[in-house]
Amino acid sequence: MYVTLKEVLTEATALNMAIGAFNTHNLEMLPAIIRAAEKQKTPVIIQTSCGTANYVGHKNLVAVCKSMSEELGVDLVLHLDHAKDFAEIRKAIRAGYSSVMYDGSSLPFKENILGTKQVVNFAREYGVSVEAELGTVGGTEDGIVVSQEQVFYTNPEDAVIFVEETNIDALAVAIGTNHGQYMSKTAVNFEQLRKINEVVAIPLVIHGGTGVKEEDVRRVIDLGIRKFNVGTELLVSWNRKSKECYDTHKENTSNRDNVEPSLATIEQVVQRKMELFKNLSN
Repeated sequence: MYVTLKEVLTEATALNMAIGAFNTHNLEMLPAIIRAAEKQKTPVIIQTSCGTANYVGHKNLVAVCKSMSEELGVDLVLHLDHAKDFAEIRKAIRAGYSSVMYDGSSLPFKENILGTKQVVNFAREYGVSVEAELGTVGGTEDGIVVSQEQVFYTNPEDAVIFVEETNIDALAVAIGTNHGQYMSKTAVNFEQLRKINEVVAIPLVIHGGTGVKEEDVRRVIDLGIRKFNVGTELLVSWNRKSKECYDTHKENTSNRDNVEPSLATIEQVVQRKMELFKNLSN
């Protein structure tokens, strides 16, 4: 079924698990991610940046996600990630996205609240879920660079006010992770996450999930993380396998022979992540 973020995160909270949110960069990646969810019998969140949505076409993404979720019996959320422009959010919602993220994290606190409330009020008219961010996650995503000097952790007291004022469905927190990190691993600030989780009653989201050590995944889930973003690991896996194929195949080889191995690699990565996010005892 084609569902909202609020629906799947409510289920995740009840089961003390996280739902994987996987960034797709083209239409070709979609089947691999959705088939992985079918095999793992778990809901899935498909994320796109604004750039990907405009490149592929919002309605194309909506159509594929709706048809495949129905065909395979997978609960699927199509989510717009890190949108800073209200016009981009409005476009995605009107095209049929079931969830959006407004990222006003670089704004002063009160301006972030006002911008988020505007998005929530519009989204509610369409039954669409809203995620927002408080604090700043470092690194690079979709061409946007946040230096370590610009990073600041989510303040628990501010988080309480922010959630109450905006009525969002999920809160992305800054606890030491970085976008685009894959060569090294993150030192997560578990104490900061614990403090936030103790005072905030809605599901929490981790960005820069590729940089989290596998042994730390269960720990952050137990501390309230319900949406776990994975983008860089998919992109790197796709590019490495694609490069290998294009470097070794003849120029007149069917493009499927280059793309299908990349899809298989993506499906393996997604399935492994989904197993971790279930937070099951060994």
